[in-house]
Amino acid sequence: MKTKYIFLTGGVLSSVGKGVTAAALGRLLKERGFKVAIQKLDPYINVDPGTMSPYQHGEVFVLDDGAETDLDLGHYERFIDTSLNQVCNVTTGQVYEEVIMRERRGDYLGGTIQVIPHITDVIKQRICMVPKTTGAEIVLVEVGGTVGDIESLPFLEAFRQMKGDLGRKNSFYIHVTWLPYIGATGELKTKPTQHSVRELRSIGISPDMIIARSDHPVEEELLDKISLFCDVEKKAVIPMETTDTLYNIPLMLEDASVGEFIIKKMKIKERQSPSWDAWREMISDVRKKKPSVKVAVVGKYVELLDAYMSVREALHHAGLANGVDVEISWIHSVKLEKEIDISILEDAGGILVPGGFGKRGTEGKIKAIKYARENKVPYLGLCLGMQLMVAELARHHFSEKDANSTEFNPSTTHPVIDLMPDQRDITDKGGTMRLGLYPCQLQPDTLAAKAYQTELVQERHRHRFELNNAYRDELEEAGMIFSGLSPDNKLVEIAELRDHPFMLGTQFHPEFLSRPYRAHPLFTAFLQAVVKHSNR
Repeated sequence: MKTKYIFLTGGVLSSVGKGVTAAALGRLLKERGFKVAIQKLDPYINVDPGTMSPYQHGEVFVLDDGAETDLDLGHYERFIDTSLNQVCNVTTGQVYEEVIMRERRGDYLGGTIQVIPHITDVIKQRICMVPKTTGAEIVLVEVGGTVGDIESLPFLEAFRQMKGDLGRKNSFYIHVTWLPYIGATGELKTKPTQHSVRELRSIGISPDMIIARSDHPVEEELLDKISLFCDVEKKAVIPMETTDTLYNIPLMLEDASVGEFIIKKMKIKERQSPSWDAWREMISDVRKKKPSVKVAVVGKYVELLDAYMSVREALHHAGLANGVDVEISWIHSVKLEKEIDISILEDAGGILVPGGFGKRGTEGKIKAIKYARENKVPYLGLCLGMQLMVAELARHHFSEKDANSTEFNPSTTHPVIDLMPDQRDITDKGGTMRLGLYPCQLQPDTLAAKAYQTELVQERHRHRFELNNAYRDELEEAGMIFSGLSPDNKLVEIAELRDHPFMLGTQFHPEFLSRPYRAHPLFTAFLQAVVKHSNR
């Protein structure tokens, strides 16, 4: 089958839900037997989000091949359950970098470099690389931002050109828009959507489908109005009201016959009838009344919950697997380190410290770790959360308050966490950490081995610093168990605390591999311990 492409644009405002919509559409098509991949085009000039503050961009989602990508890639993988690759996230920075490198090599034979055709050609080449590297039969391509943004114009022009390159039956255009609600009159307004579509059409793209997002029910007369003024078939105007769980969106699209409409317009036949029984059962379990447990997540970016998107989802997946609702208490580590009274942690059934960079807030995280150790509260540390767990135990064992990572105190007398040897001469910050999938050998009769039920696992990494091997013996004497090691025994991947119900830290990021119907084993084991602790 010739590769089919579905292009998604956004209108009226950003964060309208294009990423989740793309992910849900991918699930719709996968259920019909097609191999699907999804690509995100980001208009910012950064090469990737790896050096960006989480306050700017939310979490950085890491793929198997080490690509640091937009958080929407997390939505894609969780919905379609497919490992994507670096081609699936393209930025303006990457495109311009490639064009400039070609120009410096003389590839353009002295020609003048212009947005059209040179920039748009590279964008189209990047889009066409997705099926070549993933084997996808249907590729969904989402462009970030909103129609009307100057930054996204080259991407939209590439979309326009691809309709001619691919042929009408091989391309399909979806515009995801927002219907604002006027509280004073109690009505939804379609005018912003009309203007957004008019702007899109002025670029040369006429949407085949409009998905109208709203926080309120959308009446039929509004759908008629959108269809009339935007020149889109009535059955291709899809109301998408905000739902109680993201994972219900594929079912909403299925019930609106979106999958049938798309494959009919693209002249393809579904390979199998979609079977949503397991998915509907999962949604039923999500909505079912369940006992609640509280987990305190101690981080320094908690003002923006998108900074911990995958952690949040992984906790909810594990809660689902354990038959409990997880109530997350978001605790700002900077505020915690300034507080003498840490009673805010007392009602938590478990404590989780996620990853992060920089010294700010680390002492607050160490306070939370100390509380978990001394009070036998289940603890899960991710990346930095493991490193600070090691530092906290070292301070207790050595009676030295300055035991630390050299990232935060280069002159510490006990550098229990230190820069990886292959990172010492690196000056560029972007894309130079230990990134992507690496193997981890589990040690028998440990919490990690019991959770995974296997001997060797593959997990995604994103770090520069590691446990200093010079302190391994002393840390083991202090009660630490190194339950996961790299196959060459040089890198500590998982550390546990002996004589504690559940205190475990990972150098990697297990949250990136959690799925709604297949919770990550370590999160599942952590939640089991949280439930047990909460029911004491």
